[in-house]
Amino acid sequence: MSKPYGILALFNTAQEIYHAAESVRDAGYKRWDCITPFPIHGMNEAMGLKRSLVGAFTLVGGLTGFTTGMTIAWFAGEFNYPLIVQGKPFFSFVFPFPVAYELTILLSAFGTLIGMFLTNRLPRHHHPVMDYSNFHRLTDDKFAVVIETDDPLYDEAKTKRFLEELHPAEVVVLENKEEVKA
Repeated sequence: MSKPYGILALFNTAQEIYHAAESVRDAGYKRWDCITPFPIHGMNEAMGLKRSLVGAFTLVGGLTGFTTGMTIAWFAGEFNYPLIVQGKPFFSFVFPFPVAYELTILLSAFGTLIGMFLTNRLPRHHHPVMDYSNFHRLTDDKFAVVIETDDPLYDEAKTKRFLEELHPAEVVVLENKEEVKA
């Protein structure tokens, strides 16, 4: 038995979806999304989205890489294999910089990738919106707002009526065909 995933409202233009997103945001819904065939300028603000956390993952990865590179060079020069070369110090920030720089880039890239996967809740090979009969139009020339059943304000009748007041081309209840565990 499948349970509803949410309600989808289909729109024809970018202006319509932009104003619909503002209305859904102002109504207080939290678990919803817009599906568009191309990026729409200002949509993040219209949806009330905050900055992505991916940058924080990148920063943590970069700092970890830099610190690791410098720590390895410091440990090798001071404790593991101290070597006096022409009276130079056992450790200097100049000499291990290429290693620390490369580790900074490498771990920043890994942090970005991991952050993107975590914040986007990936991998998800199937999404209930893909079962919508006109899904192929959402990747071509149509726009949609989807309000999920997990939203605290979700009530099927009220949410459907709210979306119909936005004058969409179509309003559809999406089924979640994933197996429901009791």
